[in-house]
Amino acid sequence: MQQIELVVGRIGKPHGIRGEVTLDLRSDEPDRRFAPGAVLDVQPPKGSAFPHRTLTVTRARWHQQTLLVTFEELADRTAAETARGVLLRANVDADETPEDPDEYYDHQLIGLTAFDLEGRELGTVSAVAHGGAQDLLTVRTPDGRDGLVPFVKALVPEVDVAGGRIVVADRPGLVTPLEDDES
Repeated sequence: MQQIELVVGRIGKPHGIRGEVTLDLRSDEPDRRFAPGAVLDVQPPKGSAFPHRTLTVTRARWHQQTLLVTFEELADRTAAETARGVLLRANVDADETPEDPDEYYDHQLIGLTAFDLEGRELGTVSAVAHGGAQDLLTVRTPDGRDGLVPFVKALVPEVDVAGGRIVVADRPGLVTPLEDDES
């Protein structure tokens, strides 16, 4: 079975003196991704001398709105401090789907053909950018332009992964250029 890597978080600052760290979550399924025993691949920031290639979750707990995680390899605050900024990646089966039927992994969306409400082809989803307010789909048009579409139900009312398509409630300037831009 083919495996893919999902970015599930970035290690933040240490919390306490026993190696616990805060996480900047990149997953809508933290209980699934940070379950005790989960082994995550790491990507240290450029210039980092972080010695580990994987980290094993020992414990995860919520403190107010922040997920705190203890890893087997980070025994104390000093070790936790060296992990600051490390990206965490989970290996999952390519056919695995999120628990929520209205959520999608990036690899499921990239490559889908985008159509407008009338069924006209707009282009192909070429990337997914994760923003603070919402995710953005990059739709590459047949003429090579990139349109950014907020990935919200009002603008993307239909996602059909099995059918290889999404429907975009296109507006001038979203994927289709504004009339002024066409001339």
